Amino acid sequence: MNHPGKVLFAALCAPSLFACHHDKATPTPKHEEPAPSACAAYEAPAGAVTWMSWEDGVDVMGMTEAGLPGPNVIVHVAGMVHTPDGSAPSGLIFYQPDPKGAPEVMGFLSSDPKVAAYFGPNIFAGTPFEQAPALEGEITVTSTDDGITAHAEVGGHSFDVRLSDLADAAPIDRAAGDPMPFSQKGTEAQAKASLEVDGQPVEIVQYADSVSAPCGVYVR
Repeated sequence: MNHPGKVLFAALCAPSLFACHHDKATPTPKHEEPAPSACAAYEAPAGAVTWMSWEDGVDVMGMTEAGLPGPNVIVHVAGMVHTPDGSAPSGLIFYQPDPKGAPEVMGFLSSDPKVAAYFGPNIFAGTPFEQAPALEGEITVTSTDDGITAHAEVGGHSFDVRLSDLADAAPIDRAAGDPMPFSQKGTEAQAKASLEVDGQPVEIVQYADSVSAPCGVYVR
């Protein structure tokens, strides 16, 4: 399968796609997890056919070199994702360490192949992400007093993200078409992020705010 190139990803990797935004509030160590009732509210509305919801999301998007036209590192994963086709830890990873070369990892991953295959032709139907491959992988998200860590294994690589200095969690509400064809509601907290790939630190220039996304839903 042909993969979208870096120019395509630069055009599509807008803040609303990855549940991030460019409002540069300064993160602070203060952090409040949303109440369980708040997360329970982020469910697909009655009658929705195309939807996904998540718990324990981690979103990081950056560049390995300043001045690139768009991100060449994306780790957008969740400890649990719910879809009409099932529930499993799932996400999207794009890793292109050589900005002029082909990505080493690119696609929707999940421990359940049915869930991995759901995202492209459903949530991202009508966009170039519709053709992104479905990959089998493992994801673990852990919260501690010091922050949040996400570990993903896919395509022969391991990805470890650490979020620290989390700001207060706040609700988000993004309309469909801004720019993706699905609406988004959820809860996010801005954070500082560090990344290791295959056990080695990877320095990234932040492309959009890294966030903890404790819960949310996409609907179209």
